[in-house]
Amino acid sequence: MQQLSHGDVTAAAERVLGRVRPVTVAPLDPGAVRSEAPGGPDPEVWLALEYLQHTGSFKARGAVNFLYAHRAAGTLPDTGVTIASGGNAGLACAWAARTLGVTATVFLPAGAPPVKIAKLEEYGASVRLVDGEYADAADACERFAEQSGALRSHAYDHPLVAAGAGTLLEELRALIPGLDTVVVAVGGGGLFAGVATAAQRHGLRTIAVEPENSRALNAALLAGRPVDVSVDSIAADALGARRASPMALRAAQDPGSRSVLVPDRAIAAARRALWDRSRIVTELSGATALACLPLAGTDGAGYTPAPGERIAVVLCGANTDPSDLVAPAPGRPA
Repeated sequence: MQQLSHGDVTAAAERVLGRVRPVTVAPLDPGAVRSEAPGGPDPEVWLALEYLQHTGSFKARGAVNFLYAHRAAGTLPDTGVTIASGGNAGLACAWAARTLGVTATVFLPAGAPPVKIAKLEEYGASVRLVDGEYADAADACERFAEQSGALRSHAYDHPLVAAGAGTLLEELRALIPGLDTVVVAVGGGGLFAGVATAAQRHGLRTIAVEPENSRALNAALLAGRPVDVSVDSIAADALGARRASPMALRAAQDPGSRSVLVPDRAIAAARRALWDRSRIVTELSGATALACLPLAGTDGAGYTPAPGERIAVVLCGANTDPSDLVAPAPGRPA
C-alpha cells in the first residue's frame, strides 16, 4: 500500500509555493446551516473557494507537486506526461506540463463535458477520447505510457498528487482560527487522502462526502479494502471513480474521519443554493460537499454540526456549464 505522511504534505507545500493560488475563504450567512441543538450558537461555516484555483479545481496542486518533483529528480522524460481523467485532473496536468514546456497526452471518457475538452485543447494537450468510463480511459493511458515512454500521472492514486492536494488544509488552518472540521467531496480520494492526512496531524475532523450511487470510499470502508463499485450519479463526471485509492481508505479508517453519502437531489439543491445565496457556480462535484450539511431550504443530510462548530466546506471545482443550474444533466463516470 502506498503511504502518505504529513511530511509529504509539508514537502509539497514548499514545492507548490508561488506556483498555485492560495485558497480564498468566504463565510456562509449565520443561520444558513442548522446545528444538532436548536437554540444553541449556529455553526460557523466557511466556503473554501478552491474552484478559483488555476485550471478551475484543486487538481492544480497535485499536478504541480507531481511534475516539479519529477523534474527535480531528473525523471521527467522528453516524451512528456500522460494521464487519464474525467477532465479536471487532465486540465491540471496539461496546464502544469505547459509551464515546464513538456507535452501532455490526456485520455478522457468519450462523454466528458465539452467545456473540459475545449479547455484541454486550449492548454495544448493531446486529447484522446475513449469509449466507456474513467476506468477504460485509464487502461488506454497505461498502454500509451508503456508504448511511448511518457511519464504516467494519476488523477488521484499517487502520493505526490495526494500530498499536493493536502496543502489546502494548511492554508485553511491559517485562514480560519479554531477550525474544527473540513468537508470534502470524494471521487477516487486524492483530495480526501491529502487533506485528511494533514488534518489528523492537527486533531481536526474530516468529512468525506460521496453521492449515494458513486461511493467507492464508503464501499471500501465497509469491505475493509478497495473494491469496485458501479457509478451512477449526476456528479459522476468528477466523482465517478470505480475504486478508491488505498491511501484514501487508510485515511478514512482514522477515528477523525467520517464517511457520508448524499442523494443526487441534495447535490443539485446545494449547487442551486450556492448560486441563489452566494452567486457561486460550481460543478456538481463541488456542491456535493455542501450537500451533506442541513442547509436551510434544502434536504441536505448526513452530517449535522455541533453548536458553534467551525467548518470549512471545500468547493473543489468550477469547470461546468452554468446553463444547467436549474436541471443538471446526468453525468458520465470519470
